[in-house]
Amino acid sequence: MSKFGVMVMGPAGAGKSTFCASLITHLQLNRRSAFYINLDPAAESFEHTPDLDIKDLISLEDVMEEMKLGPNGGLIYCFEFLMENLDFLTEALDSLTEEYLIIIDMPGQIELYTHIPILPTLVRFLTQPGALDIRLCAAYLLEGTFVVDRAKFFAGTLSAMSAMILLEVPHINILSKMDLVKGQIKKKELKRFITPDASLLEDDPADIARRKAGLEVVPQNSNPKDKDAVMSGATFKRLNEAVAGLIETFSMVSYLKLDCTDEESVQSVLSYIDDCIQYHEAQEPRELPEEEYDE
Repeated sequence: MSKFGVMVMGPAGAGKSTFCASLITHLQLNRRSAFYINLDPAAESFEHTPDLDIKDLISLEDVMEEMKLGPNGGLIYCFEFLMENLDFLTEALDSLTEEYLIIIDMPGQIELYTHIPILPTLVRFLTQPGALDIRLCAAYLLEGTFVVDRAKFFAGTLSAMSAMILLEVPHINILSKMDLVKGQIKKKELKRFITPDASLLEDDPADIARRKAGLEVVPQNSNPKDKDAVMSGATFKRLNEAVAGLIETFSMVSYLKLDCTDEESVQSVLSYIDDCIQYHEAQEPRELPEEEYDE
């Protein structure tokens, strides 16, 4: 019997735990069962008490003290220890029925989603047929306010694409905290960020501000070893254009909008998760009505 789950990922501060809490509340209001797993050994407070917490297996604070590691190294050690003790997950999940949505709250260390092979191994273990056999999708959150800073937005989008390639599971990308974007950007402008491409850099407000200040940059002529080019922002612009071009070439990333203060927004994102994991075979994802965003 298959189980169903979503792995909530993204950089620190993206709103992962807030989204998990909103999702659990929504499921409870709609008489659906949730099983909440916290895999962030540094997390301290929760709106909903986790049904399974990695801190019951290993503590980041203890690892840092005993192994003399920093926060990032300590977190990697915690995950390596988890991979050596997978019975911790199996014993908790084995008896769950298909009525449950398993919600896995992940830490925000970006290394886990880019180049360290721990998460792909964990995903294979969770989804392996004949074992736990969880129909799993990944939900990658990126803070919606990044649309104001296009360099940050493309850096975050690159990490989202990296996670998609690394994990090889059904995947949705989410712009979170959209309630904070209202009043900062027009609806027409926001649509351009839903499916990112390199044209977003052509009218980058940061570049416009530089031109107004008389600091024109020409990335084609910039040399990373040239101090003046570095200080003028030319090499940084050249890097951003390369990243944006890569994202546009792969054409893999598009975003859903999420406002955790809006019940309909949470329901819409849940409908996409259900569609990814085939929770309801006949159900179609639910589209939200268009909202107005002002300058």
